[in-house]
Amino acid sequence: MATFLSAEWRFLVMLNYEIDPDIVRPYVPAGTEIDFWNNRTFVSMVGFLFLNTKVFDLAAVPFHRNFEEVNLRLYVRRKEGNEWKRGVVFVKEIVPLIAIATTARVLYNENYVAMPMRHAIDNEGLSLRPGAGVRYEWKHGGRWNSLSATIQGEPALPVPGSQEEFITEHYWGYTAQRDGSTVEYKVEHPQWRAWQVESSSLDCDAAALYGSEFADIIRKKPSTAFVAEGSRSVVQGGKRLPDTIRM
Repeated sequence: MATFLSAEWRFLVMLNYEIDPDIVRPYVPAGTEIDFWNNRTFVSMVGFLFLNTKVFDLAAVPFHRNFEEVNLRLYVRRKEGNEWKRGVVFVKEIVPLIAIATTARVLYNENYVAMPMRHAIDNEGLSLRPGAGVRYEWKHGGRWNSLSATIQGEPALPVPGSQEEFITEHYWGYTAQRDGSTVEYKVEHPQWRAWQVESSSLDCDAAALYGSEFADIIRKKPSTAFVAEGSRSVVQGGKRLPDTIRM
């Protein structure tokens, strides 16, 4: 597969919520199934920075290389031969750039929306200061909404079998298309270290953004929260899954 997109994904605030699997089933693309962790279903609110973005190995349009993103995602898997491919499906993705949001919606059927965004990060280069805060904001409904966390301790690789490992170790993306088929993307990055958090917060009009079924869940305290360091990441060009194409 050719490289579709490469970028630094940095300072990922990840708030993770247990949810009734019946709520996410309508969002599961054809050819995939819900990926459970210990028989539990999760969605995540994630905010992070896109840095030094390239599309098809070309530098992005000026002023479109560095920007924020906030998304609500769920977790799926697909069996291919003897291998389980563990992937992510996005319910909605918020970016500050109209061109990126429009391109993603029109060409890839990804549910991107464009809103004013900003961030505040207590970083030292690609690391965070002890006790640092990481905050992402987007303007919706006439006010600033936010997703934030304050870290504690030092970053570490997730414990094998932990919920942190489950959340971060999904290396495929799946998108339902208008004709009912599914496109699969491969995502490549090293395993991420993560900081535990002292506190986290989500302040948004969840019902207007995601619908009442998700709002009831993400208004609650998350099951887990952490901040991942991130890394250079590569998204390989998508392919349509043959078993989801209508003949």
